[in-house]
Amino acid sequence: MAIKIYTKTGDAGKTALIGGTKVPKSHIRIETYGTIDELNSYIGLVSDYASENHTKIILKEIQDRLFTIGSALATDPDKEPIMKLPDLKEEDIELLEKEIDRMNDVLPKMKFFILPGGHVAISTTHIARCVCRRAERNCVAMQEQEMFISPIIIKYINRLSDYLFMLARYTGHLLNVEEIAWKARV
Repeated sequence: MAIKIYTKTGDAGKTALIGGTKVPKSHIRIETYGTIDELNSYIGLVSDYASENHTKIILKEIQDRLFTIGSALATDPDKEPIMKLPDLKEEDIELLEKEIDRMNDVLPKMKFFILPGGHVAISTTHIARCVCRRAERNCVAMQEQEMFISPIIIKYINRLSDYLFMLARYTGHLLNVEEIAWKARV
């Protein structure tokens, strides 16, 4: 018999963290790892639109790191998890920085603010960037509420949003799509 996807344990608006602690589904910790999950789904969509194999490989690495972050956020920091959870490393951030620099080296200097758009692959990458920024705000809110969150998670999510911005520009470059300059109404 297959495992059932529904447990009915969340029907009363509560869920369990790794470690067993029950919290409301509206808890900032749940909102934060839910946003990370949403981001991971958008990264999958960005990958589906990517035309370059190298980019697809990097995005798969990012998805793996987002699962790592999600598992850390889903764990009760006051309880020792039964299973060994993967952790984020400084090298994960360095990979993003290396990729940002690689893309920046081939892009024209940015001389204006750009509007998301021009191609569905570009727009989708900007949506992922916006979800990433929301995840970052949630992480910072947890920190401000004195809930444990590893500082490397905030650093990684911050750098990931920079990577996604550059990837949106780089995708436009590969597709020969002109950037849409924001022209402020005067």
